[in-house]
Amino acid sequence: MSYIDEISKLVVVLIRAGAACRIVFCLIRLMTSEEEAMQYKKRIRNTIVFYVIAELAFVMKDVFIYYTAFQT
Repeated sequence: MSYIDEISKLVVVLIRAGAACRIVFCLIRLMTSEEEAMQYKKRIRNTIVFYVIAELAFVMKDVFIYYTAFQT
């Protein structure tokens, strides 16, 4: 079970780092490209939505594991 937890923590770190890099990239492109501003704002919004959903999935996994640990 600890191996699964380690992989899970690694995936969370990768998701956080990837979302942060994507937002920074979009912000840089947003500053340099005025004609594509709406497109990059939408990409930033989509990245934030993805990040929130991904974090919720891992929180729900942790709650499920915590709950089932007390059932046995």
